Amino acid sequence: MRKVERQRLLKNLIQTHEIERQEDFVKLLQAQSIDVTQATISRDIKEMQLIKVPNADEGYHYSLPLEKKMDVKEKLRRLFKEAYLTHHQKDYFIVIKALPGNGTAIANILDQLQAEAIFGTIGGDDTVLVICKSEVQAQEFSIFIENLLK
Repeated sequence: MRKVERQRLLKNLIQTHEIERQEDFVKLLQAQSIDVTQATISRDIKEMQLIKVPNADEGYHYSLPLEKKMDVKEKLRRLFKEAYLTHHQKDYFIVIKALPGNGTAIANILDQLQAEAIFGTIGGDDTVLVICKSEVQAQEFSIFIENLLK
């Protein structure tokens, strides 16, 4: 299962259950025939910036962060730090290669950037095609990516 899909499920589980431990996520996902490890859940919790809040019986349960919005550029920087492999620009196009399972997440964040240069993106498992409005804008956006990686 892809990370984006798994994290969407985690978000739904938080909204429908009071989940106190990482192992509870694992059990609920396994009940849906989704094989996942506690270590994977731990990484997801960190990336999603989940927090623990008090519940009625003096315990704590996971919750989504309180209206904390991470800057889209910072999201992209973090994702590139973890998953980026390379990118190449040709004419109006930029092809970004990433670790498997990260292409759609990168494409999604690029769309959220609402960059003037980007006409659209297509995200696969490990590849993103960025279609720019002009060759000059593609060159500029390629430089933006390089600067993001510094």
